[in-house]
Amino acid sequence: MEVPSGSLFLLCFLLLFATLPDPAAAVRIPDSGRRQPSQPLRVAVFALGSFWRSEAVFGCLPGVVRTSVGYAGGSKTNPEYRNLGDHAECVQVEYDPKLIQFKQLLDVFWASHDPRQVFGQGPDVGNQYRSIIFTNGTLEARLAAASKEREQTKSRSSIVTTQIQQLGTFYPAESEHQKFELKHNPFLLQLTGDMPEEELLTSSLAAKLNGYAAELCHSGIQKKIVAKINEIRKNGWPILREV
Repeated sequence: MEVPSGSLFLLCFLLLFATLPDPAAAVRIPDSGRRQPSQPLRVAVFALGSFWRSEAVFGCLPGVVRTSVGYAGGSKTNPEYRNLGDHAECVQVEYDPKLIQFKQLLDVFWASHDPRQVFGQGPDVGNQYRSIIFTNGTLEARLAAASKEREQTKSRSSIVTTQIQQLGTFYPAESEHQKFELKHNPFLLQLTGDMPEEELLTSSLAAKLNGYAAELCHSGIQKKIVAKINEIRKNGWPILREV
């Protein structure tokens, strides 16, 4: 039986289309922390100086899914960067407790700033840069207090000024402050396919690259990201999906 010419053309077209690469392989897939955590994520909030750097500190940690910056610890409603009242600049860390624990986040917190400095952090001077551990419940408060005591025992010549507070409202900061280090690295942003603003806020990839841009990732992760970037350069493929 003869196949009508129109049907034959359609059949050939379908066979040709089936041999093409998967279109999904050529399109950047939005990354919003798409790896499903083994259990519900937990949230930790810390203040340890400028939130630009603070967000980068936590972004590369294994088990950290998302990071964002904002304001907490004060009484002003709806604070803004130029008018934050008595709030502190903070980083909010969403993490998988199966992969990283609050105690480990505390270790990173202490190692990433000077908790004995009064009224500021490094060259940044002001109440907004004070050191605070925000807690959710009694267990976290106990862990925070115990870690503060350990930090104090390292030296009795000065006082650890870090405050421990029950977390109230966390006010997200303006978009220009989110993933600050990454946004100031046009090359990395281009590698992500110029990820849109709303995706930068929720992306695990963006959190890691933000830490990488600030050179604050663990050396092993830094090397892994460098290898991925070199692979993209070699293959001429402009999209970085994951690290």
